[in-house]
Amino acid sequence: MFRSWPEGYHALTRLSDAVHASGLEPALLELVKMRASQLNGCAYCIDMHSKDARAAGETEQRLYALSAWHETPFFSERERAALALTEAITQVADTHVPQAVLDGAATQFEPEELTRLVYAVIEINAWNRLAITLGSPEPGSYDLSRHRPSER
Repeated sequence: MFRSWPEGYHALTRLSDAVHASGLEPALLELVKMRASQLNGCAYCIDMHSKDARAAGETEQRLYALSAWHETPFFSERERAALALTEAITQVADTHVPQAVLDGAATQFEPEELTRLVYAVIEINAWNRLAITLGSPEPGSYDLSRHRPSER
């Protein structure tokens, strides 16, 4: 159903390609995508990005602890800043994006990186909303070996 409006689907796919080529660490991008998907309750995307994160070298321990990242010692300051920003953007209706969160991210990311990170969070939130609204494939059906980066 995602592809019933090809222009819209291709625009979002182009954004995905740009995020993938942004220069941000692949493992960091997968953590961001998985965390936003957890907050949005998108089971298919959680499955997809946990598989993609493992392929990017992520550990099981960190993936299991992601929903409680605030309370664990497993994440770097850069990752913590990215996860805090991910949560703020994903929950923008509840919290807007607190200036302290943006300032914290700015201490860990160069301005261009920070902009790219914001687009990455916007991208996964768009995919989550499409998957939840229009229906996604069955969680567990994502096969990493069958998808190019632009289809993730």
